[in-house]
Amino acid sequence: MLGPGLLAGLSDDDPAGITTYSILGTEYGYRLLWIIPASTVLLIQFHLIAVRLGAVSGKGFVALVRSRWGRGWGYAAVLGLLFANFGTICAEYAGIAAAGAMVGVPAWLSAPIAGTLIALMVVVGSFHRIERVLLLVSSTLVLYIVDGVLAAPDWRAAASGAVTPRLPLEPAGWVALAAALGTTLAPWGLAFIQSYAVDKKITVATLRWARVDVVIGSVLTGVVGLAIAVACAATLYPVRAHVETAADAAMALRPLAGSFATTLFGAALLGASLLAAAIVPISTAYSIAEATGEPASLGLDSRHFHWFYAAFVGLTVAAVSVVALPRLPLIPLIYSSQVVNAVLLPLQLLALNLLDADVAVVGDARPARWVRMLSWMSLGLVLACLAGMVWAWR
Repeated sequence: MLGPGLLAGLSDDDPAGITTYSILGTEYGYRLLWIIPASTVLLIQFHLIAVRLGAVSGKGFVALVRSRWGRGWGYAAVLGLLFANFGTICAEYAGIAAAGAMVGVPAWLSAPIAGTLIALMVVVGSFHRIERVLLLVSSTLVLYIVDGVLAAPDWRAAASGAVTPRLPLEPAGWVALAAALGTTLAPWGLAFIQSYAVDKKITVATLRWARVDVVIGSVLTGVVGLAIAVACAATLYPVRAHVETAADAAMALRPLAGSFATTLFGAALLGASLLAAAIVPISTAYSIAEATGEPASLGLDSRHFHWFYAAFVGLTVAAVSVVALPRLPLIPLIYSSQVVNAVLLPLQLLALNLLDADVAVVGDARPARWVRMLSWMSLGLVLACLAGMVWAWR
């Protein structure tokens, strides 16, 4: 049963997530660490909903929206995910390019090589072979935990910051909170885990073990995020450093925590980028195929044309081209995609809650009333966080 929870969770620790956690620790020290455990709890909650919906309906997120509310809503869902996800895919390949640049490999070489290898793996490989490779790549994220220990943080202050909610003192702090929440609970991750659970043929009978997988993957995601933020809070915050990307954080660690810490950070950045560069296009290809009623699976026969594979390869080629070619407006594209993610997340959580409470969809697997109430309260917390960011910048 291992797979959906681990891959959907750990791929959230992608270059955009690593950058967000790095900025959280660098700019605010231990003060705002609590948002990572809080986001992890929400991640567990909504990933469990998505897996349950996939198991009981046999449909991915977009396919379920399409069948329940019509083609129009299905197309609207996939268009929102497509626009938001493309900027995120570009961010993943930018992470690969940044990791390559740390050892002198230019972006025009590292990004195309990575894109070619990932595309060949997805198109030619079988479902279980692809899953094993992705799980192996995801194991590199443990290097961030080692980095957190090497940074020699104030463990008491870190523990206090992780469990004591403190509100930001400035507007930028609210943005950091919203970014941390959005990067942990990503719309593409929610769509991926539901479609992947269907592709893995998880059923109501095997749902119990799938829940264990979700909890393990989500907790590891939170631990990795905390390790990144703690490493930066212990080393970069005291010297008032400023970082804009994950690669900046890696290089800034060199004089403060040693070259070994920088090497580990860079290696983990490469692993995280490779994992997410496969997962996010797969998630998007699932959604595109589901919206058009075409087969959506990693186990399709690659000797015949399938829209699923065509969408995956097309997204990969486009993202690699954006990252590899000089002077293209990469930052505005990535930034705008994250704005779309912020708007899309509450809408997607709303749809998940409505579907999860719909007897016509889940039947006897409908959760208890108190579980549904918690889901609605969590949606309210997400909206409150986004409202706080808007209010702070008014």
